[in-house]
Amino acid sequence: MPALANETVGSVGTLHRYPVKSMMGEELNASMVGPKGLVGDRLFALSDPSTGKVASAKNPAKWPNLFSFRATYSAPLEAPGHIPPVLITLPDGGTVSSQDTNVEDVLSGALGKPVRFLTHAPESGTLEEYWPDIEGLPKRDEVTDEAMPSETFFDLAIVHILTTATLDELRRLYPEGRAEVRRFRPNIVVATGPTVSGFVEEGWIGKVLAIGDEVKFKITGPCPRCVMTTLPQGDLPKDAGILRTALHHNQAHVGVYASVIKGGKIRRGDAVRLEDES
Repeated sequence: MPALANETVGSVGTLHRYPVKSMMGEELNASMVGPKGLVGDRLFALSDPSTGKVASAKNPAKWPNLFSFRATYSAPLEAPGHIPPVLITLPDGGTVSSQDTNVEDVLSGALGKPVRFLTHAPESGTLEEYWPDIEGLPKRDEVTDEAMPSETFFDLAIVHILTTATLDELRRLYPEGRAEVRRFRPNIVVATGPTVSGFVEEGWIGKVLAIGDEVKFKITGPCPRCVMTTLPQGDLPKDAGILRTALHHNQAHVGVYASVIKGGKIRRGDAVRLEDES
């Protein structure tokens, strides 16, 4: 049953931030939200110095092990104006700080190719995306150049919201797979009640989602999924069935995108309410 306007639709289950684009990130108990989403999210990225394109796990043939790196902030973030250094854990367990003078050399060595460490997003950045050979995708077995929103390292929008109902639906449709949160890299996971089922957040598009006492988001559209959901990470195996299931049952959409209407602080456990657009 679709949610009614001004109805509580769940609570904040988990919060996630990814300081460096396409690396693993950090799970949070609370986060400030500013005009560009969760403060500190995807503020940094790597790039290919030969092309200037932003490095992305969307092209796994070129960047096969970005998911083996983890980026976390070295101190809490309370406001956009003060960003502490990022600590990057390498696949071999070593670490390097964004403030280290040799950060690019260390990352280049770990990746096996030259990279630049970007601290500011370009006005018009691009990345490469591989479209896997799955029937029903608009492109198949092809790499395309994709534009990124101006002066950000986001793919399409600044906030990604996912519900536990959608994860449960994917598990029901594809029980042999592992539809886990980390495959989809959301910022906010909304824990929905046991009576809620299906891809429920699709019904939130065009509405306002209020979280806690301060923050409001405008749900702008569905989140189309890509090859990243199929990639191995940690103990998760490579699994094209994840994307295939989302494609066949929900047009490859998993979760929704949002923009920020009003910032503030959100916390795990905060009530999540659906409102009509005012």
